[in-house]
Parts: sequence; structure tokens; C-alpha cells
Amino acid sequence: MTRNNTVVPLCQSEAIDDPLTAILRSGARRLLAQAIEAEAETFLAAMKGEQLSDGRERLVRHGLGPERVIQTGIGPVEVRRVKLRDRGASERAERIRFTSSILPRWARRTPSLDALLPILYLRGVSMGDFQEALGALLGRDAPNLSPSVIARLRGEWEADYARWQRRDLSARRYGYVWADGVYLQARMEPQAECILVLIGATPEGKKELVGFQVGMRESAQSWRELLVDLKARGLAIAPELATGDGALGFWKALDEVSPTTRHQRCTVHKTANVLNKLPKSVQPAAKADLREIWTAPDRATAETAITTFAEKYGAKYEKAATCLVKDRDALLTFYDFPAEHWDHLRTSNPIESVFATVRHRTVRTKGALSQDTARLMVFKLVMAAAKTWRRLKGENQLPKVVQGVTFRNGVEVTNTPAQNAA
Repeated sequence: MTRNNTVVPLCQSEAIDDPLTAILRSGARRLLAQAIEAEAETFLAAMKGEQLSDGRERLVRHGLGPERVIQTGIGPVEVRRVKLRDRGASERAERIRFTSSILPRWARRTPSLDALLPILYLRGVSMGDFQEALGALLGRDAPNLSPSVIARLRGEWEADYARWQRRDLSARRYGYVWADGVYLQARMEPQAECILVLIGATPEGKKELVGFQVGMRESAQSWRELLVDLKARGLAIAPELATGDGALGFWKALDEVSPTTRHQRCTVHKTANVLNKLPKSVQPAAKADLREIWTAPDRATAETAITTFAEKYGAKYEKAATCLVKDRDALLTFYDFPAEHWDHLRTSNPIESVFATVRHRTVRTKGALSQDTARLMVFKLVMAAAKTWRRLKGENQLPKVVQGVTFRNGVEVTNTPAQNAA
């Protein structure tokens, strides 16, 4: 006679009954195994021509490596690495090695999680709380995220930063650069640290982090140290144009180190500066008038719009008009470059958007960042964000900019036979 079991198992407080997540992990495990198998088979097919002296294939399957757990965004996923054996290595030939691009030999986490950790810190999660916070997202059995692992990661970030700061720049060339700084009040320091950042555009249209340094305010000396360091590491050719805000220190240092680089003032910063000198009731109309200047189809139209703005607001709001007019030349430099690049050149927002997260962190925690941690976290955040930066529009025009081709109102200037005869 069988008895019905009336004991009902209860879920433990740390357990999460989530069939959907279990299905996703199971599917991810199968797909990952299939992808690794396909990668190994493709490598074997490419090496099929490699044979031993007796005609046998030199590279063969050699089973699977031990099972290991990879921490992913949907929790831990078990996986085994495909092993290939080179039977010709004993014949004094150079060993053929198979390295999976999907599953690197020592990988324990997906790159997205490595990028997530500094972002979590900047969002207000302390290193001691990482395991608990990520456990709620990835499961209580989430490995490779203990406090000791996080501390070791910080050491790796420090090494990455030091290596990056020493990299050779002799092969690099940048058509444009964007410059800006962010202030962090770290652990009640007596004065604010300013993190100076330079982002450059390569001739292929790709934006990348060029310079990163902690300085005291946005002083000319701090910017000069950064620019001189870049030059000493091989960045000998000056960019054609630099975009930045009104920090006089940067422009002074740039004129000393790269006097041929032209200046473009950030129109977003200038708009904010002008509006701050106007009453709130006038700001909506003034903002629309300023936008007409920045979006004018050519320099002459923009010049006229600036004159009109000064006449319209100058009588009652002289400071606002003066703030705009004094920088009119630097605000309109972008007209001497390809029209496809205007949206990129008018503003330093590529840096401002990255700094928004950093500012949020320091405001929420009232500056609970040490100087070293702030530097490392911002560096990792910028490097993670760099992977998603979009290329410049009209990238085919950048080689022309680098070669010194002249543009007028966004259009390339070509010499006609009549001009040559003259």
C-alpha cells in the first residue's frame, strides 16, 4: 500500500524559482557549445592541408577540456573547451595552437560583466556590496564575483591604466580632438580634482580615447602636461581642429603645444552660458534664436544671425550679447570643414555624455570616492563606453581633412582651370 507524501518542500529564502531563467541558461549552454564546436571545425578545415610526413593529418581533435563556469548576464553557464592536438610538433615544426575567440583560455566572465563592475561602482554600489547586488541579478551561486575577486580586478584595472598611459602613439593620427574636464570631490579633499579627457577622430572616422589625466583644475599647466606627454610618446602631427568649452587653460596650452590646430568652441556650452545671462522668461525665445545660428547653412547666414541676436537682446541684456559676440569666430570654425562633420564638431558632448554618470555617482554618495578609485573608475567607464561610440558621419572626408584639403561652407574647394590661369 502506497502512501501519499504530504510534505511540501518550501523554497529557501536565497533560492529563486525562475523556470524562464533556467530555460535561458540551458539554451545558452547548448548554443555556446555549438558555437565552440563550429569554431573548432572551421579551424580544422583551414588546417587540412597541413600533413605529417606519412600523409596523416597533422591537426586532430583531442577531446574536451574540463568543465568550467562562465559568469554571464543571465547567470553562470557551464561550458567545456574543445582541445586540438598538433601531432607534428614533435617533428621540430612550430606548434599550431588553436585559441577560441569565443571562449578565451582563462575567461571566467563575459566582457559585458567586466564593464558592468565599474559602472555599478560609479552608480553608488561599493565594492563590498558587489557580490550581494550581483547575486540578486545573477543568482546566489554566482561565482567569480567575491570581494577578493573584485579587489583583484581593481589591481588589473590599475595595470591596464598604467599600460595605456605608456602606449606608443607614433603610428596614430587624429583629424579632430574633443577636450573637456570633470570635477570630482573625492573623500572631502581640500580641493576638487579635475579629470582631463581628450577624444580623437582617426582618419577612418573612429573615435577613441587619446588622453586621460588627473589635474588640479582645468589649468593651462595641467593641460600642457597632458599635451606634452602625448607629443613625447609619438603624437607628432597636430590635429586639424579641437572642440572644447570656454576653459581658457586648454586653449592657452593648445596654442603653445599645437599652434596650428584651429579652435572650435562648443555651441552647447555657449548656449548655456548665454542663457544664464538672460531672465527665464526670455530664455525659450533666445534658445531658439541661438539654434538658428548653429544650424545656419553657411557662415554668412550664421554671421547675420549673430548680429541679429546682438541687436535684439543687446539693449536690455548686454552681458548675454557680449558673451556670444566675443567668441563668434571660434564658434563658426566648423564651416571650414566637411558638412558631414558639422554635427560632431559643434559640441564636446561625446565627453559630456560619459561624464554624466560620474557626476551622478559623486552627487549621490557626496564624494565617497578616493582619488585613485575615481581615476580608475572613470578610465574604465570611458574605455567601456568607447566600444559603443559611433563612427563619424562622412568618414570618407576625413582623409581629405588630414591631407589639408580646403573646405568652404562644408564643401570641398577645387581649383578650376580659370583659377589656375589667374
